[in-house]
Amino acid sequence: MSLFKKKRLSRPLPEHIAIIMDGNGRWAKKRNLPRTAGHAAGSKNFKDIARYCNKIGLKYLTVYAFSTENWKRPADEVSNIMNILRDYLKDAKNFKDENIKVKFIGNISVLDEDIRILIKDAEDASANATGLHLNIALNYGGRDEIINAVKEIVAEGISPDEITEQTISERLYTKGQPDPDFIIRPSGEYRLSNYLIWQSAYAEYWFSDVLWPDFKPRHLEEAIEEFNRRNRRFGGI
Repeated sequence: MSLFKKKRLSRPLPEHIAIIMDGNGRWAKKRNLPRTAGHAAGSKNFKDIARYCNKIGLKYLTVYAFSTENWKRPADEVSNIMNILRDYLKDAKNFKDENIKVKFIGNISVLDEDIRILIKDAEDASANATGLHLNIALNYGGRDEIINAVKEIVAEGISPDEITEQTISERLYTKGQPDPDFIIRPSGEYRLSNYLIWQSAYAEYWFSDVLWPDFKPRHLEEAIEEFNRRNRRFGGI
């Protein structure tokens, strides 16, 4: 075994990594390809990175696949993204075979019925997996998630004096999971884009100019090394 592999297997991991998969369109433009080619390349890379995270023993990975704001994109581009999603879901049994538990977070109710059926099938098929817990944020928005949580609290008749952070956390899409301690955004953008805005209160951030389809395991390893160099004080000394 190489020294690199020994180091890679022994170094600490974050418990929960969240990734904003950004840069597919720009990746395609740089190559004079249609944006659809960028989304296809990004989808393939997502599968590669998810499998790598499972291989190294990461417990939780959440990826930003489609936001509540992405509906503003041209209709043909949205349609292409949904078709790529369909292809992934039909192939989701491969993640079951690799012991990856798949969960979709976001407002799934507005998606086409066939997609909703495929999502349920994928979640049910991987429900007993004990490896990586993979969250795919689809039609997801951080503010929308908090609004939904507040609506649930009101509907349940919980009084204001009874509301705590836990009250809200237990009504988010990620209920029962640890908050992400590390958020990665490739593509050269430096913003959160309405992603996990409640859960990211104490997350560390790592930004890269690498476009998502070119983001490889070595870049993830570089990010994890940086995470381990940081002193996380959570407001203390």
